[in-house]
Amino acid sequence: MTPATVTSSQVRTALLLRDEIALLDLRHEAAFATGHPLFAANMAADRIALEAEVRLPRKDAPIVVYDAGEGLVSVAADRFAALGYSNVRALEDGLQGWQAAGFELFQDVNSYAKAFGELVEHRRHTPSLAAEEVASLIAAKANIRILDVRRFDEYATMNIPGSISVPGGELVLRAREAAPDPDTTIIINCAGRTRSIIGTQSLINAGITNKVAALRNGTIGWTLAQQDLEHGAGRRGAIGASEDAKAIASDVAYRAGVRRLGAQEMRALAAQTSRTLYRFDVRDAEEYAAGHLAGFRHYAGGQLVQEIDMAAPMRGARILLTDNLSVRADMTASWLAQMGWETYVLDGGHDGALEVSPPLVLPKPDPSHRYRRPYEGTEVSTAAMQAYLDWEYGLVEQLRRDASHGFFVI
Repeated sequence: MTPATVTSSQVRTALLLRDEIALLDLRHEAAFATGHPLFAANMAADRIALEAEVRLPRKDAPIVVYDAGEGLVSVAADRFAALGYSNVRALEDGLQGWQAAGFELFQDVNSYAKAFGELVEHRRHTPSLAAEEVASLIAAKANIRILDVRRFDEYATMNIPGSISVPGGELVLRAREAAPDPDTTIIINCAGRTRSIIGTQSLINAGITNKVAALRNGTIGWTLAQQDLEHGAGRRGAIGASEDAKAIASDVAYRAGVRRLGAQEMRALAAQTSRTLYRFDVRDAEEYAAGHLAGFRHYAGGQLVQEIDMAAPMRGARILLTDNLSVRADMTASWLAQMGWETYVLDGGHDGALEVSPPLVLPKPDPSHRYRRPYEGTEVSTAAMQAYLDWEYGLVEQLRRDASHGFFVI
């Protein structure tokens, strides 16, 4: 079927007004990464049957699809219709129409989360140290602790020597245990920039007494500085949750405008079926598998902030987070709220009946269709790494030109 069309200006207006809308790029991820609107989400036409019902839970919500002339729109419309989606339209003239209207295209994946991270650093002057400075501190056996905020599998592939794995959503829970001496300098690293900026600023926002800095440009910067990486490490930070950490995280969430709900209010929120509601459990996968609230999908907090376009492609939807310790949900929610999401945290609820099942994992795309991140693996060219950093440093100015984001920074 050929769906009705909507203009680029109409889509942009909906995004500016924070109406619910999913702007979906139907190309494979590698093509999507070459350029797309800021708030577009990638859902390749041949993956709609696999992904749509997980990523787009409300079937009458507005969906706008586009390609770049590959002829994917009619196929996608048929596939959505077969699944029961009733409000699918096509972007008039596709990606070329967006460009012709004078609107910005953003490269790479998770682009608006990365742009947000750059804006956080720009506005808060998030402290960072160059790879050479950190290497000198390591060599001098200085009083430092390096915390790697990527997923554990990324950390195990390659890491800064001596670092320990503390995925980003866990930082406020685990930082004090990792660095109990207030004179220890905590250095936060990821593969590139975004997660280390957000992680560093999370600890600063939480009022940790230690000096905190990001490793500037992460493992990319480390590699470009010709420093050696460690491989196969398995060190993990321990949870040191306290009532103090809970109070601090709750205050950070409050300052960002996050609202808290009890069980009755959650039911009322879920009953409003005219709005899309995403429900995420932001603990680690093992905790989730051991027992979780019905209806909540697993998505670790640090990754949810970085990959929010993948987790929640319906821009303008509501997001409800849960965590039995509350700290991870509060810190994650604080960032999503600053990114323009209507965000809630569920108070309690984990002392009743829980479901026991592993996290839902969507099948991975064909490797030939996937965009190879310049910050993953160990065989990426230095030219690609440098080009990626140059692009990321330019995102603050591109956000200014685009003028549609609506982000704020506490």
